[in-house]
Amino acid sequence: MQILCPSPQDLAEVAQKIIAFAQPCRVWTFRGQLGAGKTTLIKAICRELGVDDSMSSPSFSLVNEYQSPRNESIYHLDLYRLKSEQEAADIGVEDYIFSNKYCFIEWPEVAFGLLDSFLDISISIANNQARTIELNFYERR
Repeated sequence: MQILCPSPQDLAEVAQKIIAFAQPCRVWTFRGQLGAGKTTLIKAICRELGVDDSMSSPSFSLVNEYQSPRNESIYHLDLYRLKSEQEAADIGVEDYIFSNKYCFIEWPEVAFGLLDSFLDISISIANNQARTIELNFYERR
């Protein structure tokens, strides 16, 4: 599925479409160049899921945990600084992936070998503001 997001004002609608499309998948990967809007999109998705917490990129902490209105955890991981799948495993990425909670992973490339099934969200910049968002499901058997 492909979604065009003409401007930041359209993020809530885009987030709603992604949530509806993704059901019941809980592990979502986010790919795109620096500045493509991965964290911004994750924040919009979390807001649509009812998160009221302050949200930010977990670039240095690697993982942020947010709470839904039903007191369920939502995990936001940023693996940009990791160098290998082993490093991802060592910090416990699998615990988040297999928690059956929403798990949103930026820069997932080093952890692809740890993933069984997931929604891959690829963001590309169409012009200064517009983004094209490509959604694909992957499942290993």
